[in-house]
Amino acid sequence: MTAPRPMRNFGLEVFFSEWEFKAKHHMTASDMESLAVPDLLAMASPQDREAYKNLWLGYTQTWGLPELRAEIASTYESMSDDNILCLAGAGEGLYMVAKTLLTKDDHAIVPTPNYQSAETVPLSVCEVTGLPMRQGNMKGGWAIDLDALRDAIRPNTKLLSLNFPHNPTGMLIPKADLEPLVEICREHDIWILSDEVYRGVELDPNDRLPQIADIYEKGISLNVMSKAYGLPGLRIGWIASQDKAFLEQIERYKHYLSICNSAPSEHLALIALKAREQILGRNHGLLQRNITALEQLFADFPGLIDWTRPLGGCVAFPRFTGPEGGEAFCRTLLEESGVLLLPSSIYGSDLGEIPKDHFRIGFGRDKVFEDGLSAMRKHFENHYSSYRA
Repeated sequence: MTAPRPMRNFGLEVFFSEWEFKAKHHMTASDMESLAVPDLLAMASPQDREAYKNLWLGYTQTWGLPELRAEIASTYESMSDDNILCLAGAGEGLYMVAKTLLTKDDHAIVPTPNYQSAETVPLSVCEVTGLPMRQGNMKGGWAIDLDALRDAIRPNTKLLSLNFPHNPTGMLIPKADLEPLVEICREHDIWILSDEVYRGVELDPNDRLPQIADIYEKGISLNVMSKAYGLPGLRIGWIASQDKAFLEQIERYKHYLSICNSAPSEHLALIALKAREQILGRNHGLLQRNITALEQLFADFPGLIDWTRPLGGCVAFPRFTGPEGGEAFCRTLLEESGVLLLPSSIYGSDLGEIPKDHFRIGFGRDKVFEDGLSAMRKHFENHYSSYRA
């Protein structure tokens, strides 16, 4: 048995700490366009606006504001408020689930590429196997091989970590594969932690998947106000599970971390969830507009970018096919044109090799995306005129 590993630096966040607020054009954002507080309050009922205005700024309940938990539960098919635990963002959930559920004698499976904490935190506890996502001609361009999943399972496998729609590829597992995947885990008594932070902004709503907490007794659904709703400044997330004893374990661990959530954030999150149809509708329209413009740029320079339209979320992971390679492309684009992308090296994994020459691009913002796309077009015209259609 391999000893647990110390947690390495969070490569993506280290990179962002240097560049996110310095680059002129942030074209790799992983969230939707945010709202200002007055715009969000304009969506509130008079009663909710008054409650926010007169809010008492004391400690809040560790489990979360009861009204907020009830509203979150209403976004599921079979959850009630006591199936919900509120968090300080989704990252707290990824950390607490791994630290609470796993022991040094266990084994976990994590698809790659991934959001780093999905593998780094479990690796600090136990052995972890990477499950490479494969490219092909399937809808969405990337897929998980269920046979490879079966092969990765060991007698001590306790957790499978998933993320659909996926960051960074934008993939969604086909609905026809979800039930067999759950059956595989049920057969081997494996928990599924399902990161569902982009649920609600699928490009085709017909592709939307059930939430794992609704369909599997050992399913843990993780969500947050940051991504699909575009409200990362609230730092409000949650987990949902049918297993209330498990939720109580997580709640006890939370006492060592955030303890409780911000009262203003909880009330603003409640307002946003009550207005979710309006917010998600706006965001879906923004995605459709932006991805059409992005695809037009790539079509105008055929052969430069290997592109498959993602299925959900607001990020994609295309491949640069130009002569200098993806790393040099991202570096030159940033240095000369001020456009920030995430090269695939940022997704470096302890669990296996990440495909080279890919980069993460975000298309969920409004004016930021328009300006960044214009800068990318000028850069392409200056450097890749031989590819011009």
